[in-house]
Amino acid sequence: MKVTAYEKRNYALSDKEYFVILAKIKNVEKHELSRNDKEIVNLIRTQLKKNWRLPLISYLNKITLKYKK
Repeated sequence: MKVTAYEKRNYALSDKEYFVILAKIKNVEKHELSRNDKEIVNLIRTQLKKNWRLPLISYLNKITLKYKK
C-alpha cells in the first residue's frame, strides 16, 4: 500500500494497526459505497488524524443539530 504525503503528514501512523486500518479504508473506498457507508468510512479515517478530536466533535455537533429540531 502506498501512503501519500498528506497521509504521512497528517495521520498518526506510528503503529502497524494504523497501516492496517488505512489499507482497509483504501480498499473499501474503491467500491461504490452508500452515502451512509461513505460517512462512516470518513469518520473512521478522521480517527487516524493526529488531532482526531476536532473531526469527532464536528460530527457530533452535526448529529446534535439533526435531532435538536
